[in-house]
Amino acid sequence: MTTLRILLLPGWQDSGPGHWQTLWEQGQGYVRVQQDDWGWPRRGDWMARLEDMLLADDRPALLVAHSLGCHLVAAWAQHSRQTARVVAALLVAPPDLACADLPPQLHNWSPLVTRALPFASTAVLSADDPFCGAERGLQMASGWGSEAVLLGRCGHINGDSGLGDWPAGLALLAALRRRAGGVTGEPGGARPA
Repeated sequence: MTTLRILLLPGWQDSGPGHWQTLWEQGQGYVRVQQDDWGWPRRGDWMARLEDMLLADDRPALLVAHSLGCHLVAAWAQHSRQTARVVAALLVAPPDLACADLPPQLHNWSPLVTRALPFASTAVLSADDPFCGAERGLQMASGWGSEAVLLGRCGHINGDSGLGDWPAGLALLAALRRRAGGVTGEPGGARPA
């Protein structure tokens, strides 16, 4: 039986205590990919860290990305030879990195990667995300070949959105796992005993 690892990919400045990613890590046993620098993220460094995490374990992975983590998935998938290690990706609240008022810490993430991902993906967007309009989010989802799910007014779908452990997000993750198919067993960070 092949077990599935679920790797959490936070965005710029990491996911804080009230963020659903942190609650999933604590409650579900999913594994956060720790980056060396959350404040000044370098795309190449973040890609290398994700690659290291995927190579450290033979089990297939499902990626759960938030915000800048979505762009990490797209950039990594374009350059890596290890994409077969990923069965699917849940991409939540990707920001518009082509906006005019992009913070200087994120300028090295250009140009945007909008090529189709080589695995199943779902992009979850908010109708009132302050970092990405719904239309722009749908364009990115289309470029990535992702199934798009447009939520109501959920802001940046983060800790400030009041989602708690976001049961609807867990349902989206379960649906994506079913769509990706082919992997059984308990997800999480630990190998079965």
